[in-house]
Amino acid sequence: MTAKHPTPTPAEAQALAEAVADAMWARDRAANALGIRIESVGAGRSHLSMPVRGDMVNGHHICHGGLIFSLADTAFAYACNSYNRNTVASACHIDFLAPGMENDTLDAEAVERSQSGRTGVYDVTVKSRASGKTIALFRGKSYRIAGEVIAGLAGEQPS
Repeated sequence: MTAKHPTPTPAEAQALAEAVADAMWARDRAANALGIRIESVGAGRSHLSMPVRGDMVNGHHICHGGLIFSLADTAFAYACNSYNRNTVASACHIDFLAPGMENDTLDAEAVERSQSGRTGVYDVTVKSRASGKTIALFRGKSYRIAGEVIAGLAGEQPS
């Protein structure tokens, strides 16, 4: 027999997303090392930012694409794990549209587009805070694995 889980209220879903983000953040040494900040999270979404430091620019004196990818991938991770179900990337793609510049801050907004069974699709837009230009578009496909981000805490069961 399958247990039915009641749909959480918007306030409960928000509180869960925030608790999961706090738990992930405490263990996320890569994001911390890059100076990534959590601006906001919610069920199936996140907004993260990253300052572009001098040690992040490449030989063209623009932000290294791998670091922009890391920001987008991290926003994707916080969005797809917001239901407290361990979820990993199964595939992702990024299009670089404009350079990120030193001393700018990049904002990454992740939005859930589809969630069904164990899989999901998330779009992340990375923008320059200084100019408002879109720097990159990222699409991530997620796969839910066993376990919870916060063990023992009941999470929302997305359909």
